Amino acid sequence: MIDIKLLREDPALVRASQRARGEDEGIVDAILAADESRRSSLTEFERLRAEQKSVGKDVARAQGAQRAALLARTKDMAARVKELESAAAAAQEQLDALMYRVGNIVEPGVPVGGEDDYVVRKTVGTPRDFAVEGFTPKDHLELAEGLDAIDMGRGAKVAGARFYFLKGVGARLEMALLDVAMHQAVAHGFVPLVTPTLVMTDIMRGAGFLDEHAEEVYHLQSDDLWLTGTSEVALAGYHSGELLDLANGPLRYAGSSTCYRREAGSYGKDTRGIIRVHQFNKIEMFVYCDPAEAAAEHERLLAMEEEMLGKIEVPYRIIDTAAGDLGGPAARKLDCEAWVPTQGRYRELTSTSNCTTFQARRLNTRFRGASGRNEIAATLNGTLATTRWIVAILENHQQPDGSVVVPAALREHVGLDVLMPIG
Repeated sequence: MIDIKLLREDPALVRASQRARGEDEGIVDAILAADESRRSSLTEFERLRAEQKSVGKDVARAQGAQRAALLARTKDMAARVKELESAAAAAQEQLDALMYRVGNIVEPGVPVGGEDDYVVRKTVGTPRDFAVEGFTPKDHLELAEGLDAIDMGRGAKVAGARFYFLKGVGARLEMALLDVAMHQAVAHGFVPLVTPTLVMTDIMRGAGFLDEHAEEVYHLQSDDLWLTGTSEVALAGYHSGELLDLANGPLRYAGSSTCYRREAGSYGKDTRGIIRVHQFNKIEMFVYCDPAEAAAEHERLLAMEEEMLGKIEVPYRIIDTAAGDLGGPAARKLDCEAWVPTQGRYRELTSTSNCTTFQARRLNTRFRGASGRNEIAATLNGTLATTRWIVAILENHQQPDGSVVVPAALREHVGLDVLMPIG
């Protein structure tokens, strides 16, 4: 969550951020009112509590009628203290609920608007001209079925719509992709982690995944555990409640996990193939750092993603996501989108977000600052590889006979230079 002190001192900044996100800026006034109510109730509670203790000492010294009168007074005071304590607790609960509805403060320079109002930062590579090459490209599913690499039918039979089996060279391609990504992360000093895919409610909420999008997450009600849609959640909780030592620089992790998403509200979207599915695998980078270093770390994560995209040899572009398309925890998000030939457009493969102190404040993750005081850490995340990348690899490296050339960086891991059609 954002810092309540920031909201008190600069409510106009928070209103502007809410406005940029296309969200209710009136909540700022509601929070200020709730905060004033909480502080007023707490001040009165503490004053009366101190008076109650003072009168208690007088009772011990008093006798007779005076003692009886003081006892009656302390009884009334005790009831009033209890009321004020309850009022302060209720005001705190209301304040917390309102604060959890406010997204992170959008960074200066983030484009204003919604999903289509992004700004293209960079374009790399040129899409193939299949017409010049003399053939019509196949989409990733047709190619994969020809390679016997993906089985959507049996996936649906076993688990329902938007599930699938990766098979043979499809499975080998995904494992190679994830392995190359993890090797790259380790080479750059990231500590590899295989993370839990079930987390407790306080971790899910702390990471910012239950605010406005709880319907997109699978919940095991009998255990009160949540299936994570990204290892970012577990990684955000890894150091919750801890005081970090950042004297030697940021802590950088690379989490490997299976991810689960309900895809609520996506009915009819990307129903063909594996672009939008309920389960996939991913390598996720996660960083804890001094907030002063967060912007530089964001660029570092982006460079890591570009290095990995270079290894799969596909045209891509980088976009600065508009404020209205940011998730609640992100102050800025940069997406890397690969060219998908059969769709004639760029599609998101990976993104990296600077969450500043938003997640760490919720999860009470601090570090010893230069001043010697404990301060809230900043967190960042970025995807280094995921199952969806197979779509871009298959479509961009296909040949007229339905075979697919394996990018050079993956060949040793796949064990093949070319994926050949079956039959």
